[in-house]
Amino acid sequence: MIEMKSRPFWSRVLVISFLLSATESGTFTGSWTSHAAVTDQSLTQAPSKAPINLNAERKELFEKTSLLSGIPWTYLAAVDQYERTMNIAKKRPERQGVISIYFPESEWVGLLNPNQQDTDPKSISFFHGFGRDGSGDGIADRNNDLDLLAAMTSLMTKNGSDKENLQINLWNYYQNSRSVERITQFSSIYAALGTLDASEHAFPLPVSADYSYRSTWGDSRGWGGHRSHEGTDLFARYGVPVRSTCYGIVEVKGWNPYGGWRIGIRDVNNIYHYYAHLSGFQKGIKENDIVKPGQTIGWVGSSGYGKPGTSGKFPPHLHFGLYRDNGLTEWSFDPYPSLRKWEREDRNKRKK
Repeated sequence: MIEMKSRPFWSRVLVISFLLSATESGTFTGSWTSHAAVTDQSLTQAPSKAPINLNAERKELFEKTSLLSGIPWTYLAAVDQYERTMNIAKKRPERQGVISIYFPESEWVGLLNPNQQDTDPKSISFFHGFGRDGSGDGIADRNNDLDLLAAMTSLMTKNGSDKENLQINLWNYYQNSRSVERITQFSSIYAALGTLDASEHAFPLPVSADYSYRSTWGDSRGWGGHRSHEGTDLFARYGVPVRSTCYGIVEVKGWNPYGGWRIGIRDVNNIYHYYAHLSGFQKGIKENDIVKPGQTIGWVGSSGYGKPGTSGKFPPHLHFGLYRDNGLTEWSFDPYPSLRKWEREDRNKRKK
């Protein structure tokens, strides 16, 4: 186990390991910019105009940090990705760089530090700030990728780097079990994929099937009390396959009085994909399974609006919803633009 606070040579090892390879590969040239300033809709889509090797470079960075810290690279990637989603959900200031980890200035230098612009690692440590020097230049700069990564690695290994202690350390930092759950989910997805490339999507129904849909988000609903429709209804025949729209983890599966047989999948952009009114689930699929775009998860039905097993109170269709998480709560946003985009992409694939 490596504790940066008690191992002053850590930053020297880090800078030698990272910067030598970075110099050879052209990494950290200052040409990379954050993709944090995007909309809810764009998070359900692949980034545009991004360096082809960006995810590979990030993965290499996490793997090298893993060798030094003992933290699985998937957890480092998951924390960085979670912070990326929080930067967007909370509209934090956009920063230049590869790493998306965010520390408030007061937490970086220490809450009681009289110098809130402090960059001296020694005085920051004295005031119990999170700031660390990960680049070996003697400065703890919260705008420096390596310093940010060193600070996060330090707090994550405070009580050990095994899975249980990682989760305890993360809870101590975030003070929120929801945050720890999301990071653990992201880590599981990355571990299953073996890559950070998880931006591909698919239309929830086979585009060869007979179906129809329009924008129904926000429409009024009456069963169970007046409420707003939080999704898009895709009408199709009973038994048409329902497919995962993303790489993600099965978070919820089972009966809901409103949605009937339903399943919920969380992707690495912290978007919850909700599928309702199913006639049944794909055999063997269970909570915490990792799924991929286009994978069958169930079939179109008309279940819901009552006790378990209730069906036929409305025409068969798939209710599909998207929800954003800000770390404390979730809210829906219109999935229709994403559905249209994924449909076009799937149709184009069939033409090739």
